[in-house]
Amino acid sequence: MSDSIEIMVLVEGKTEEIFVNNLLVPYMARKKIYLFPTQISKPGQKGGDVRFIRARKDIGMHLKQRPDTYVTTFIDFYGTKEWPGLDSVRSGALPKEIAQTINEATKTEVTYLFADYRPETRFIPYVAVHEFEAMLFSDIDLLSAKLNVNKEQVEQVLAEYGEPEAVNNNPETAPSKRLDSWSLNGKFPKTTTGIVIARQIGIAKIREKCPLFDNWLGAIESIQRGVHG
Repeated sequence: MSDSIEIMVLVEGKTEEIFVNNLLVPYMARKKIYLFPTQISKPGQKGGDVRFIRARKDIGMHLKQRPDTYVTTFIDFYGTKEWPGLDSVRSGALPKEIAQTINEATKTEVTYLFADYRPETRFIPYVAVHEFEAMLFSDIDLLSAKLNVNKEQVEQVLAEYGEPEAVNNNPETAPSKRLDSWSLNGKFPKTTTGIVIARQIGIAKIREKCPLFDNWLGAIESIQRGVHG
């Protein structure tokens, strides 16, 4: 029996795909967990409008293809439309509460839809309560140095929200908007500079500062322990 596992990662867009390929793939490969990211969005379509009716087709397809693989999602809560649990999220809910509501509802729906393919053990829902750029706030010193902005500006953001995953609470003040305003040309290049910064911060520190992200990776690692422990 192989001591490795394979996981299809359904991502929202190109940035998440690059992030998984460049950072998470090598990080998890050391644990003999092999990730294969693929975009939910249709070819040529930008992320930020992810609907469950489209995602469920991909989830079902990958659950049906091979019985020995696993499926997970990596999409931004604020980009989802018509998704299980959205109507149940209370106004003013904390990131932890939002994540629990959405992820549990997603798990329940997928388990119902694809009951014949063991989704209760093979599917790991992760609807991130932040956009990719939020994770870059995991290292204030590095982020401020890379963007050549006053460190106090970045510290003020975290002082207001408490942690990187809580910053993404408004379309006008989301992490991407803040990084855009701090960039020389008014547009932060997340697929290049963003990935470089994330790599320099490192997955370990991002996990330390972003508990929901850490919980997702922990759930993936627990599969490895459960299957081969």
